[in-house]
Amino acid sequence: MSRWTIDEPTTLDFDGVVTLRTTLIAGSISVLASDERPSVMVSEVEGPPLVIAHEAGMLTITHERLLEGVLSWLRTRNARAAITVTVPHDCPVTVNLVSADAVITGLTARTSIKCASGGITLDGVTGTVDANTVSGDIEAQGLDGTVSFTSVSGDLALAGGAVERLTARSVSGRIAADLDLVGDGKVEVNTVSGEVALRVPESIGARVTLNAAAGRIETSFPELARTDRAVATTVSGKVGDGSGRLSVNTVSGSITLLGRDDEAPEISTPRMEK
Repeated sequence: MSRWTIDEPTTLDFDGVVTLRTTLIAGSISVLASDERPSVMVSEVEGPPLVIAHEAGMLTITHERLLEGVLSWLRTRNARAAITVTVPHDCPVTVNLVSADAVITGLTARTSIKCASGGITLDGVTGTVDANTVSGDIEAQGLDGTVSFTSVSGDLALAGGAVERLTARSVSGRIAADLDLVGDGKVEVNTVSGEVALRVPESIGARVTLNAAAGRIETSFPELARTDRAVATTVSGKVGDGSGRLSVNTVSGSITLLGRDDEAPEISTPRMEK
């Protein structure tokens, strides 16, 4: 196993990387898919050094002494780094962050993200995406495949995606998505008070169910019927051939479902203003 302790700006190259695992407290990390030789470029390190290990194609990046207990030195020492990693397109990636920000582009394998409060940007990631945040926001475009998002108060903004399955769960975070649903794909969104805004092609084929206990529901699809009950409002029905499934449930958040002309451009900047 090759192992480096990094306490100053450094660049490392590797013969091959088959998986990447990284843990970062603060700062930033960019993971870029590339056909070039895999590399790690560290442009900034503050506080505890970074430890980079490479064994049997597994690349690991973390803070020194992290396993001894984060709180033992975080109270008195700043742990921060700025890192850029290039890996093959088909490299599975696992990113664990506290308050660090991350940019991930071009991957076709599984991408797993756990984040407390950092911001995440995903661009052209076409493999399976599994993202979990506390208050961190995720902005993404060009996703393709299966996407899972879970958050307490973080927002999800997704544009230009053609998904087979989107599962999004949030307590108070807002969810906005402009996407295409592939074949018999499925979109399932659940929030407590978070607002939900979805935009899909007018030619979509899906069975749609929108439920809100106290929130407002609006849609541009005339095929959907509204049912008002004492405990909840439901808007449901079949759009097109009904091959897919689109379901949104919220307690007090609002729901908006809009249709997009098939020739209209998708929203290219997935940003949700606070």
